[in-house]
Amino acid sequence: MERADVIVIGSGQGGIPLAVDFAKEGRKVVLFERDALGGSCINYGCTPSKAFLAAAHAAGRARQAHKLGIHSEVKVDFRAVMERVRGIRHQFNQGVHTRLESADVNVICAEAAFVGERTVSGGSLTVQAPIVIINTGTSSLIPDIPGLAGTPYLTNRNFFDLNELPPRLLVIGGGYIGLELGQGLARLGSETHLIVRGDRVLDHEESDVSEVLAEAFERDGIQLHFGVNVKQVTHENDVFQLTLSNGEQLQGEALLVATGRKPNTGTLNSAVSNIKLDDKGFVKIDDQFHTTCEGVYAIADVAKQPAFTHVSWEDYRRLKAILCGEKRTRSDRVLGYAVYTEPQVGRVGMTLEQAQKQGSNARAVMLPMSQIARAIEWGHDLGFYRMVIDINTDKILGATLVGYETAELVHVFLDLMEAGATWQLLERSVHIHPTYGEALPSLARLLMGEDMPKCPNI
Repeated sequence: MERADVIVIGSGQGGIPLAVDFAKEGRKVVLFERDALGGSCINYGCTPSKAFLAAAHAAGRARQAHKLGIHSEVKVDFRAVMERVRGIRHQFNQGVHTRLESADVNVICAEAAFVGERTVSGGSLTVQAPIVIINTGTSSLIPDIPGLAGTPYLTNRNFFDLNELPPRLLVIGGGYIGLELGQGLARLGSETHLIVRGDRVLDHEESDVSEVLAEAFERDGIQLHFGVNVKQVTHENDVFQLTLSNGEQLQGEALLVATGRKPNTGTLNSAVSNIKLDDKGFVKIDDQFHTTCEGVYAIADVAKQPAFTHVSWEDYRRLKAILCGEKRTRSDRVLGYAVYTEPQVGRVGMTLEQAQKQGSNARAVMLPMSQIARAIEWGHDLGFYRMVIDINTDKILGATLVGYETAELVHVFLDLMEAGATWQLLERSVHIHPTYGEALPSLARLLMGEDMPKCPNI
């Protein structure tokens, strides 16, 4: 058995910089990775999906340009689209290889499991260290639908291996993965059906967010099936057939399953290192990322942190600071996130309902995209901007932005909230005309209403 200073299990966007930093400090670091280096973000998450959506949304915008007086025929070279996606993925993946190699991290390409306290075995190596970091992430949760197992269904894991555009696509799930990839294939030319168990898409957001996305999807020709379950799956002659709970049957050449995520802890054998999991298999941690075993930490989505790359990255910075004696916690920064449909959804902080449930004396104001000059000029009429504030302190509690490139705009609110600013700072800011960002001070000015100062000389 060998000894090391640090063991990292999993090469996600938190595990990689931790391994590199400690190795560059002269510590002996062993990193175990059973799959491609870079974790889900680089290999089957953010990197390939956003490269894919770059092509899909370009096609979608071209098709919808008729309302601007532009009429065009869109021809999609799907093989070229996917080769570009895989090329970018490969480039990023090779960058991870180079980074780890240059830092002299000992990378073991094998599945790791605990064989004792802070003792990990994988491949031909068994190693013990005083510090072990679990960064194994999550994977697709596959529902137990009769007939599904054994069929060539897609998940975000193998979606980017496609070479031929499926004439018809069936999507099970109404979360962000199903929405992004489903709309993407629809915009590239697939006849797309979205099957949602509940009564709306993206049901963890406010209902009007769901309504805007549903209208946008209908404009793209996507057929939405709400309030139904899939009761049976068959696959014959390269065609899937789904039988829904309402008796309807749908057919398609491709089936995308996007019904949730599960933690990658099933093979860790964590119990032998006294590491406790919750009832769904996520690693239990405290506010400083400690597991129930001294010296073992867990970060990112395997520890039930929000499943975003930027959170994983910040978990790296948090844990590194904690290990260096600083006082940081797992939730000490303002969290923002985005959904890369078109229109996009940019979110930060709390909704009005969430704020009121926490006891805040909160108020929200909303500005429709249809009242924003740039949106009118560019033909982007779907969506809205909403801000939530605390009436007692005037501080901004959250924002929901639905519209063109709102994943960029939401950072204005994120930064203001991180700084503890009030809505008055946004109101007195002078944003450039005509831009989408110009509407953010206008949104804040809705809070002034009848309280706006009157000029005494008029």
